[in-house]
Amino acid sequence: MGVRKDAAVAKDRGTRARHRMSAHPAEPRVPAPSAEPDEELVRALYREHAGPLLAYVLRLVAGDRQRAEDVVQETLIRAWKNAGQLNRATGSVRPWLVTVARRIVIDGHRSRQARPQEVDPSPLEVIPAEDEIDKALWLMTLSDALDDLTPAHREVLVETYFKGRTVNEAAQTLGIPSGTVRSRVFYALRSMKLALEERGVTA
Repeated sequence: MGVRKDAAVAKDRGTRARHRMSAHPAEPRVPAPSAEPDEELVRALYREHAGPLLAYVLRLVAGDRQRAEDVVQETLIRAWKNAGQLNRATGSVRPWLVTVARRIVIDGHRSRQARPQEVDPSPLEVIPAEDEIDKALWLMTLSDALDDLTPAHREVLVETYFKGRTVNEAAQTLGIPSGTVRSRVFYALRSMKLALEERGVTA
C-alpha cells in the first residue's frame, strides 16, 4: 500500500511540474550554431540588417556593389558562427556587424596590397598605405554619422570642430547667439556619439 501511495505522489508531482513548464514557456533566444547552418538565424539577420549594412559597406568600397555584397555575406556568416556571443549580448547587434564589416574591408585592402603586382601600376592605381586606409575609412564613417544629425546640429559641429572656429566665431558665421551654439554643440555631440556607436565605433 505504501509503495502505491509513493508512486501516486511522484506521478502527481511530475504532472504538476509539466503544467508549470507549459504555462511559462522559455524566452525565445537566438539559436546557437549547430553542425549545419541555422537557416532561420541567417534569414533573420539578413532581413533585419543586410540592407543598412550593404548601404554602409558601399561607401567604404567606393560603390563596388559586388565587393560590398561579398563583405555583407561574409559578415553575416561570421555572425552565425558567433551566434552564442550575440545571444548573450544586450541591445542591437548592428554595431557588432558594422565593426566586423569594416574590419573585413580593411583586411581586404591589406591583402591586395600584400599581393605582388603583375604589371606596373599607374599612379592612379597605387594602393594607399595601411594608415591611410584606416584614416579614409574613419572619415567615411564620420561623414556617414554626420548625415544622421539634423542640419542645425551638423552645421555647428562643422564650424566648431572641423573648421576650428570658436563659439563666438561660429555664432557670428551662423548668425545665431553664442548660447545657442553651445547648446546645439552639446546635443550634437551626444547625437554624434550615438550615431558612431551604431556604426561600431566606441570611445
